[in-house]
Amino acid sequence: MQLVQATRDALLKPLTTVAGIVERRNTMPILANILMRKQGQAVEFIATDLEVQITTHAQFGVGDEAAATTVAARKLLDILRALPDTGEVKLAVQGGRLSVQAGKSRFALQTLDAAEYPVLAVPDQWDVSFSMPQKALKHLFNQVYFAMAHQEIRYYLNGLLFVFEPGAVRAVATDGHRLAHSGTAVEGIEARHDVIVPRKTVLEMQRLLSESDDPVQVDVSSTQIRFRFDDVELISKLVEGKFPDYTRVIPTDYTRHFLVNREALQGSLQRAAILTTDKLKGVRLQLSENLLRISSSNAEQEEAVEEIDIDYGHEPLDVGFNVSYLLDVLANVKTESLRWSVKPDVSASALITTPDDDEFKYVVMPMRI
Repeated sequence: MQLVQATRDALLKPLTTVAGIVERRNTMPILANILMRKQGQAVEFIATDLEVQITTHAQFGVGDEAAATTVAARKLLDILRALPDTGEVKLAVQGGRLSVQAGKSRFALQTLDAAEYPVLAVPDQWDVSFSMPQKALKHLFNQVYFAMAHQEIRYYLNGLLFVFEPGAVRAVATDGHRLAHSGTAVEGIEARHDVIVPRKTVLEMQRLLSESDDPVQVDVSSTQIRFRFDDVELISKLVEGKFPDYTRVIPTDYTRHFLVNREALQGSLQRAAILTTDKLKGVRLQLSENLLRISSSNAEQEEAVEEIDIDYGHEPLDVGFNVSYLLDVLANVKTESLRWSVKPDVSASALITTPDDDEFKYVVMPMRI
């Protein structure tokens, strides 16, 4: 039975959208597959890893019949990418196999029963529902995602805290050494609700969201979060656990501030980082009157020194930081300048904010050099 007929690029678009969450190694063989469901011209493509599920829709089904099958996501994608961008591609199911035909090229791929595919169950009711522009949500993710933990034993840090409250949504991420916070105004939220979204879900949403004003519908329950936009639906389980109280981490009593050009600081730190080692990514920041001095050294007695003019009139301060933590924020927060706040204490965290966004706050702990 023929399933779909479309150009190579038309087929690649929905497959590329959903295949991003398919893991190369799976406990269940069917999780390496994507589910294709056809009802007349309407075709659904679904992929899941049991934690996250992405569904997208297209209109290139053939015939009026309903049909469904599953096939290896990577193999089908690799075949389509390798085909020439000419003519139509036909997908058909016959005898437990999916045939791919394009011009004089033919492939037969093994399938698994669509009835065995583990589609996530969706709750009947959602606790929070609202919509916001795609670019606003993407911007929110971009400002904090880099501070998420990766394979942290405190599993609740391997994700992003979403705080929904009347009039606003906030995003917070921390790995225990630095914390990023941002927020934006939204309408339609009636009561406060906090959830932890898994790291993988955040990274997928960054990949899928566009820089447009088109809406994304967000629905939240006690166990799941759902994003719907364009032809895409992403459903994710939430991380259980209690996220640290981020309000206690963000300093409010710092009185020493200076502005620094983001590109100048980024360039200086990138050059200083060349002489650091993988084990010790530390750089020294020395503040003196109207001067920021950045230096690094290594076991071979090599040294890098950079100087940036700043407006600083307080006592000198000499403090060390992990250069990767500083470069992460500079790469993702695209403003002309950053506002740096410090205390006259080498063990106190630094607070990095931006002059044009009161919601963005980045707290980074110092390190001994």
